[in-house]
Amino acid sequence: MQHTVSRLVAVFLALVLAGPAAAHVSQQGFVLLLPTNVYMTAGIWVVAVTALAIAFTPGDVGERLFSTLALPKIPAPHWETVTSLLAFLFLCWLVSMGLSGSRDPLANPLPLFIWTVFWIMLVIVQAVIGNLWHWINPWTGIARLLFANPRRRPILAWPAWLGSWPAIVGLLAFSSFVLADPAPDDPARLAMIVAGYWLFTMVAILVFGERQWLARGEFLTILMRHFASLAPLRLGRRASCLGAPAWQLLSAAPHSASAGIFVLILLGTGSFDGLNETFWWLSLIDVNPLEFPGRSAIITETVTGLLLTNTLLVLAFAILVWTGHRMATRRVLPAERTGYRDVFGKLCLSTLPIALAYHVAHYLTVVLVNGQYALAAASDPYAIGADYLGLGTFYVTTGFFNSRDTVQVIFLTQAGAVVLGHAIAILIAHAIALRIYGQNRLAVISQIPVAAFMIAYTFLGLWLLAAPKGA
Repeated sequence: MQHTVSRLVAVFLALVLAGPAAAHVSQQGFVLLLPTNVYMTAGIWVVAVTALAIAFTPGDVGERLFSTLALPKIPAPHWETVTSLLAFLFLCWLVSMGLSGSRDPLANPLPLFIWTVFWIMLVIVQAVIGNLWHWINPWTGIARLLFANPRRRPILAWPAWLGSWPAIVGLLAFSSFVLADPAPDDPARLAMIVAGYWLFTMVAILVFGERQWLARGEFLTILMRHFASLAPLRLGRRASCLGAPAWQLLSAAPHSASAGIFVLILLGTGSFDGLNETFWWLSLIDVNPLEFPGRSAIITETVTGLLLTNTLLVLAFAILVWTGHRMATRRVLPAERTGYRDVFGKLCLSTLPIALAYHVAHYLTVVLVNGQYALAAASDPYAIGADYLGLGTFYVTTGFFNSRDTVQVIFLTQAGAVVLGHAIAILIAHAIALRIYGQNRLAVISQIPVAAFMIAYTFLGLWLLAAPKGA
């Protein structure tokens, strides 16, 4: 009887919650039928066992996991300026399509490219093959043409106290637009925002210089660089290396506290992106999930929740890192201690695999559907019945959400990404701690609070996948 009632409830929720632009919600009815408690328990145990195993292995094992294989030097042409200019021209075309093309966000190339190809797919590609953004950044080519004088100095020097705070503000503003704006995929509205941000960035480059602004102030370039550091392969004109995912984090430059906070906000934003769709969150802000009033009715609540989630995450991680640092160095002479700010900045990098895992898990179903729309728009960008890619009669399908078996495969893929991300995070955090403290015993002690945090965060991530959603 209980099984029958569960099926009826699941079918009812699937009918009520289904929507054409919310592919990640339409599968939820079948997710409620899966043994998610079993999957969650297994995933948490995998992460916990990983933490225990790395704690009881010799110190050099942790470092050897992220050792690299030197590859032959690969000569790369200096084409960055050309490819950047081509990317700029492509962006101009996309903006023009946003202003003059179809009003349907699922037919207009601009929203499909920005939200599906760029924001979802390119981030994942960065983490798999490396820093593609270096070649298609739409600002560097124009900047080098306009400000090519080698004697030219920026109008303003970058103040040391400013750190990465402009990038943090930019990331939070972007996240607020994505999560709270009533129509972030409206083509004309999006075109104006994209054009305005491109112009703002060019002015900032003029004022502070290309190198300083793109390294510390422009959140997209910083975000892409961070995710590229997770790639197993790094190609360079001087040297190329191949290693385990995230190995490049060990050789990353020292991180300031604000740079570390930027990384944590990547994680916090991804977490809240899943949280704000759950029944739990909607009930917390007094919204009936079965009568969702629309995004325009909860703008304040969404922005407040985003800021509060990130604030709590930063504070919690800072306290845990401080606790571990004190535990590891309480018997070490003050002159021999590593500064807490350096430890915090470097260990923040260890959360990058988790942020990527949340990105993959949350947007997988969106890619499966909107990726088809993007392909159709690429074949007929002007909505005139053209078929430039030779697709023939092409229909977007969502049939894989209508079968328990395929939904189970999708859910297990999402859950597997979350678990794998946390496991890699624990391993790389231990390796970073070894570099900081120099002794395996001190590294293990320092990582006890952080490992507990990552195990608890595994539960949160898996719960977000399984929780009923209504927004």
